[in-house]
Amino acid sequence: MNGELSVIELVLNASLIVQIVMGLLLLASIASWAIMLRKRSELRQAHVEADRFEDLFWSGGDLTAMFRAIDQSRRVTRGMESIFESGFREFTRMRQQGAHTAQIVEGARRAMKVALLKETDRLEHSLSTLATVGSTSPYVGLFGTVWGIMNAFHGLGNVQQATLAMVAPGITEALIATAMGLFAAIPAVIAYNRYADQVSRIEVRYDTFLEELSTILQRHAGGKSALSGAAEAHA
Repeated sequence: MNGELSVIELVLNASLIVQIVMGLLLLASIASWAIMLRKRSELRQAHVEADRFEDLFWSGGDLTAMFRAIDQSRRVTRGMESIFESGFREFTRMRQQGAHTAQIVEGARRAMKVALLKETDRLEHSLSTLATVGSTSPYVGLFGTVWGIMNAFHGLGNVQQATLAMVAPGITEALIATAMGLFAAIPAVIAYNRYADQVSRIEVRYDTFLEELSTILQRHAGGKSALSGAAEAHA
C-alpha cells in the first residue's frame, strides 16, 4: 500500500511535461486495450460467419435461391456472404443482358474482388493504431524519462552538496514514464502481430472462396437456367 501511495505521489509531484507524457501513455494504453477487445470479438465473429456460410454454400442448395434469400432479407452482409452477393448479383445482371461468357465471369470476379477488399479493409481497421502505439510508446516514455532526469539534475544546481536522496525521487518519476511506455507498447505489439496474422488467414479463406465461386459461375455463364447446387457444380 505504501509503495502504491509513493508511486502516486511521485506521479502527482512530477514536472508538468512528465505528467503530460504519462497521461498520453495512459490514454494510449486504454485506447489500445479497447481496440484489442473489439478486434478480438470481430475476428472471432468473422471466423464463425465464414464457417457458417461455407457449410450453407457447399450443402448443395440452389445458388439462385440462396442469392434471392440474401437479397430479400435486406440485411447488411459480411465476409463470404458479401463476396457471394456481390459476385452473383453482377453475374445475374450481365447474364440477363446477354453478355459474352468471358465478360460475365470477369465482371463477377471484379465485383467479388471489390467486396473482398472492402471486407479486408474492415477487418484491418484500427490495426494501424495498435502498430502506432506499439512503435511510438517506448520513445514517448523515453522522452519523459530524459526530461525527468534533466529536471532532477537541474535541481542540484543550487545545492552545494548533492546526495542520492535528493535525485532519487526525480529519477524514479522519470523511470515511471519508461515503464508506462513499455506497458502501453508490449500488449499493443503482441496484439497487432496476432490479429494481423488472423486477418491474413481470413483473407486467404475469402480469396479461395472467390476462386471457387468464379469456377462455378464460369461453368454456368453460358446458360439461362438457375444454377445447380454448389456441391454438385464443384464436383
